[in-house]
Amino acid sequence: MTLFGHDEAIAAFAAAMQGDRLHHAWLLTGPRGVGKRTFADMAALRLLAEAAGPPPQGPGLEVASDHRIAKLIHAHSHPDYRCLTRPPKDKKERSKPLDERDPDAELARNIPIESVRALQPLLGSTPSLSDRRVIVIDAIDDMERSAANALLKNLEEPPAKCVFLLVSHNPGRLLPTIRSRCRPLRFGPLDDQAMAAALRQAEPDLSPDDIAELIGTANGSPGKALEFAGLDIGDLERTIDDIVAYGDADGSKRSKLAQQLALKKAQPRYEAFLLRAPLAIARHARRQRGRALARSLDAWDEARHLAGSAGPLSLDPQSTVFTLAGMLASLHEPRP
Repeated sequence: MTLFGHDEAIAAFAAAMQGDRLHHAWLLTGPRGVGKRTFADMAALRLLAEAAGPPPQGPGLEVASDHRIAKLIHAHSHPDYRCLTRPPKDKKERSKPLDERDPDAELARNIPIESVRALQPLLGSTPSLSDRRVIVIDAIDDMERSAANALLKNLEEPPAKCVFLLVSHNPGRLLPTIRSRCRPLRFGPLDDQAMAAALRQAEPDLSPDDIAELIGTANGSPGKALEFAGLDIGDLERTIDDIVAYGDADGSKRSKLAQQLALKKAQPRYEAFLLRAPLAIARHARRQRGRALARSLDAWDEARHLAGSAGPLSLDPQSTVFTLAGMLASLHEPRP
């Protein structure tokens, strides 16, 4: 397990681990796909390995894969560790042990309160392998309100030597009382060098041209870049740029794009478009002044809101793409 970039976050957490009193709850914030979950997994492993021994060698968060604690976590059998994520939507799939679940199973929309309640035996008992317990939640943004309120009780009165690592893509949407109980740790987009290293490790068969194209479209998010791999995002970018540059007076470009991205097999490209359309408007806005800048910023704000709501509100993909493409086309100003 390797985390690329984020040296400051690693150093801050490592220093806190060596201090007298490690804060009990950490809020890991930043864009999707930049490495927050990887950091949480590495931090959890390091905390538990140092507590139970033998102490890992070297600074930072690295722990050898053959360490006994690493083996336990990998086998989903560490008694003092839990990771809460959205469970499978199907109840039969949800009832299976973690290592027997279908990795491609459709997930529930939220982390339910039952998942938080299931933590209570762990939190109410004595740790088994050391005096340390660790709970990772990915992502706390996905929690039902009732689940978030149940978790808040544990954050307000945490058991001794228990550390919560909470992944959040949208911390502004969290309960203020949860944010106030946590120490924030910010994760920004990766630079091109770190992106290239992350992509080469994850997909060794990617060509230099593929890596360069993915870096140019993923905005510092290796996770997004890997989702884009094989989707010909460059072609999608060219379509977006064409609509911005030349408009779409008769609506034919919008209609064609909307029909293409509404297909079930085009779901990954549709999600990529939801990300790329507001960014294209933001790029356009940086080159504007005066009234044109104001119009571009209004379009960006509207596009960002629509794109962000499309998934949670289950909006119709064809209508959503057509509307967003219309916002792109509105940026075109014909020369006199």
